[in-house]
Amino acid sequence: MSKASDLKDIGLKATAPRLKILNLFETSEQRHMTAEDVYRLLIAEDLDIGLATVYRVLTQFEQAGLLVRHHFESGKAVFELNQGSHHDHLVCVKCGKVEEFFDAEIEKRQDAVAKKHSFVIESHSMYLYGLCKDCQPVKGKSGH
Repeated sequence: MSKASDLKDIGLKATAPRLKILNLFETSEQRHMTAEDVYRLLIAEDLDIGLATVYRVLTQFEQAGLLVRHHFESGKAVFELNQGSHHDHLVCVKCGKVEEFFDAEIEKRQDAVAKKHSFVIESHSMYLYGLCKDCQPVKGKSGH
């Protein structure tokens, strides 16, 4: 998607900041990034792109459907590439790590609940908050 023609197809001029930010989302191991995360990665590559430009590009990409914005409990907006497939999120409340998951049974239950209440779901998001494996207390170390 990082080709200039692809950006033009969705109505955006292929500027250097847009191409670089899109490339970051396509190549980074970190799938969920705040505007500040993107800005730090650009600074690390000695790119002179301001934070205001990063916010503007992220918003444009969200409006164009390239990125999806999430609001986890950290209070900061987090963006990820819109790859067209639905998934839900596990969010560590200690370190902020985000893991994606899909569970067909959960999806079926949500549809059944909606049907029972004569409700038509247009979209939904599920965020489960807790402690990731690395942040959980080590069992057996506290004398219990």
